[in-house]
Amino acid sequence: MTSGQLIKELRLKKGITQEDLAAKTNLSVRTIQRLENGEVEPRAYTLQSIALALGVDFEELVNSHESMFEDTHLDNSSIWLALLHLSGLFLLLFPPVIIWMWKKDRVKNMKEQGIDVINFQLSMLMIIVPSAILAFLIIPLLIVIFLGIFSTIVIVVNTIKVINNQPYKYPMTLEILKP
Repeated sequence: MTSGQLIKELRLKKGITQEDLAAKTNLSVRTIQRLENGEVEPRAYTLQSIALALGVDFEELVNSHESMFEDTHLDNSSIWLALLHLSGLFLLLFPPVIIWMWKKDRVKNMKEQGIDVINFQLSMLMIIVPSAILAFLIIPLLIVIFLGIFSTIVIVVNTIKVINNQPYKYPMTLEILKP
């Protein structure tokens, strides 16, 4: 329940109108309407005034306001998992390995996702390094450019999926490390 919905519900239980609540809080009727309709987010001072006018605990209104945003906040493990996946952008094996080794026993899903990221990195390196060595030929140069763009897109898309708790997949990956 949003804070606006809670304010409306509490106001109606008390049997007071929006005009009465506005008068008790020194807010405009339009502000009360906008709060109840969810058009604006209430400030702490506004919530405090409304809680006092409705005779409820300020914490009750604050907790309802904060619970609206609980799903949008990233927890610590999501941040580490996102960093693990993003570290693959460097096309160096060290950043994902360091993050994986450091957090694999502390962050849920870090072992599995770390192995996926490292396998993807190794697979890309096995293609890019020989192509870069032969870069004086036009075809290997195009392969290096294509794989650079491809791996960047895959890494960014998978990072977004991890942040949103969705399944991800690294295509063209050899299973070098196994869980």
